[in-house]
Amino acid sequence: MAKVTVLLCFCFLAVFGSVNAHTEKDKVGIYGLKRGDMSLKFTNWGATLVSFVLPDKNGKLIDIVLGYDTIKQYKNDTTYFGAIVGRVANRIKGAQFKLHGHTFKLVPNEGKNMLHGGPKGYADVVWEVTKYQNKGHKPHIVFSYHSFDGEEGFPGEILVTVRYTLLADNQVTVVMKAKNIGNKATPVNIANHAYWNLGGHNSGDILSEKIQIFASNYTPVDSELIPTGKIEAVKGTPFDFLKPEAIGSRTKQLPKGYDINYALDGVHGGKIRKAAVLQDEKSGIEMELSTNAPGLQFYTGNMIKDVKGKDGFVYKAHAALCLETQWYPDYVNQPDFPQSIVEPRKNYKHVMLYKFSTH
Repeated sequence: MAKVTVLLCFCFLAVFGSVNAHTEKDKVGIYGLKRGDMSLKFTNWGATLVSFVLPDKNGKLIDIVLGYDTIKQYKNDTTYFGAIVGRVANRIKGAQFKLHGHTFKLVPNEGKNMLHGGPKGYADVVWEVTKYQNKGHKPHIVFSYHSFDGEEGFPGEILVTVRYTLLADNQVTVVMKAKNIGNKATPVNIANHAYWNLGGHNSGDILSEKIQIFASNYTPVDSELIPTGKIEAVKGTPFDFLKPEAIGSRTKQLPKGYDINYALDGVHGGKIRKAAVLQDEKSGIEMELSTNAPGLQFYTGNMIKDVKGKDGFVYKAHAALCLETQWYPDYVNQPDFPQSIVEPRKNYKHVMLYKFSTH
C-alpha cells in the first residue's frame, strides 16, 4: 500500500473503527494501531493482521507481512494470510477425533483431513471489535467471536478473544483466549498465521534470512503432513536450527521447504519462553518470538503460487515464512502429545510476544 497514505488512513480509522466497535457487529472494516515508528493494520474478517510497518536499519519504513489490498481478496483467500485460525489450528487426521468416549466427525477441507478448523474456520468469519484504543502507552484492539456448539463438527460452545497490543521498545503481544460457556468439553488450539518477510513483503524470497529455533525435537510427518506420533531429535537432520542458519542452506535435502512442527524446549507449566529468532541481513531487522505454547509450526510458504498481493506485487513460493506457535498438529488423536482440552467453564490462553530490533 502506498506509504504516503498511511498517516491519513490511521486518522480516518481511529474514528471509523470506534464506531464499528460498538454499533455494527457484522460490518467488516480496517483498523489501525500505531506506537512510535511502528504501525499495524487489521481487519475483523478473520481477526487478520493486514500490515506491519516499521523502520529498517536505515530508517526506511517497510511492511514485513504478506497480505492484500482489499477485504474482498481476504474473503477469497486460501493461504490464511495474517489470519487467526481455529477452533483447532493445523491438521486433524481423518477429520475426526474421540473425546470422553464420543467420536466427533468434522468437516474435511484438505482431502480427508481437516486443516485450520475446516472450510469455514475462524479465518473465514466476521469477528466483533469489542475494544479499540489507538492512543496512549498501550494501543490495542480486541476481536471477539462466539463459536457455537457443533461449528465445523466441534463440540462445545466457546467465547474467543484475540488481543493485539503495541508495547514499548517495538514489542507486540498477541493474546488468544477462549472460555467454554457450554456443557461439553472441546479441543481448542488457536493460532496466528502471519506470513513474515523481514526484508519487506515485496522483497522476494526469505531463503537468505537466518533463523534460530529453540527446539531440540520435532514431530515427523507422513505424506499428508500428519504427525506419525513420534518425537525425534533435530540433531543431524535438516530441521536443526538450534544455532542460527540461513533458511535456504538445506535446499538440497528439503527442496520444497519446511512445513513442520517443533517441540519447543523449556515447556513447564505454560511459562512464556523464547521460541525463535529471525534475522534479515539486508534490512537489519531482527524478530524474537516468545510463547507459552508447546509447539511451533515452521512453514516457508512452499504452496504460495503467483498470488497477487499488496500493491499488486505477485507472491511466489518462499515469499515469506510462518512461525505459528501452537499445540502439536493432530494432538486430538495423539494422547502422548501435549493436550489442550477445555472443559466446561474452563479457559484457554495462548500468548505470543514479538520483539523487534535492528542491527
